[in-house]
Amino acid sequence: MILAVFSLCCIVPFLFVVIISFSSEESIRQIGYSFIPIELSTEAYSYVLKLGDVLWRSYFNSFLITIVGTLLSVAMIVLYSYPLFRKDYKYRGFFNFLSFFTMIFGGGLVPTYVICKSVLGLSDNYAALIVPMLFSPFNVIIMRTFFQTTVPNELIEAATIDGSGEYCTLVRIVLPIVKPGIATISLLTALGYWNEWFLSLLYINKNTDIIPLQYLLMRMQRNADFLAKNSSRLGADAAVAAQQLPSQSLKMALVVFIVIPIACAYPFFQRYVVAGLTIGSVKG
Repeated sequence: MILAVFSLCCIVPFLFVVIISFSSEESIRQIGYSFIPIELSTEAYSYVLKLGDVLWRSYFNSFLITIVGTLLSVAMIVLYSYPLFRKDYKYRGFFNFLSFFTMIFGGGLVPTYVICKSVLGLSDNYAALIVPMLFSPFNVIIMRTFFQTTVPNELIEAATIDGSGEYCTLVRIVLPIVKPGIATISLLTALGYWNEWFLSLLYINKNTDIIPLQYLLMRMQRNADFLAKNSSRLGADAAVAAQQLPSQSLKMALVVFIVIPIACAYPFFQRYVVAGLTIGSVKG
């Protein structure tokens, strides 16, 4: 019963968002947000779908950035965290400190922006939306802990005695054991890339063909809010357009557009994530 109540607490808010997204603007004005709207409407979705090719292009960009960024980031995290769990690695203490230090002290937005744009040339390209998020000290700690709790040193020693090289040991022996850990950091990284829009605001100025879905929808919402707040100053036509604009239901429709793809991807990771959460709870 407790789990059922908890599940409802997680599911009901999203269902509420979906219902509001299909509510007419007049219904929201009269009774506010409600599970039973006076009138149903698809105006919000029609407004978003009018973007046409721009919408589907931004969807493609989001999937491309998320998939490529997740693969590169997971590869980097695994290759960085694997030596940190090896007690025979001479410099493990230094690199442990280096990754942990960056969790506490960051360079700040301005130095990061200058380095990414001026030094690395990350501007108006896909790399600008992928490279700044490749390395995560938090994921390094998670992955290092998985190595420590699931991979015995005796297994590494046995593989070395049998003539296995370092990369062969990592790929063929260690990685199959730590699949739950890889799935966990993959999910966290994918969520980070999928929800990211601030990098687009910083580094995408001219080449708007590569903006992700989140930044496109955020810009739509910003324009709709501006039109609603300043319609009286923009003339009669703007006032009429503002009245017809489904501003409240549009916010919820944008949430649905963003949440549905990542919600569909979660079941593929669920089995490994649940296994990863239980690692270490029972000793064999």
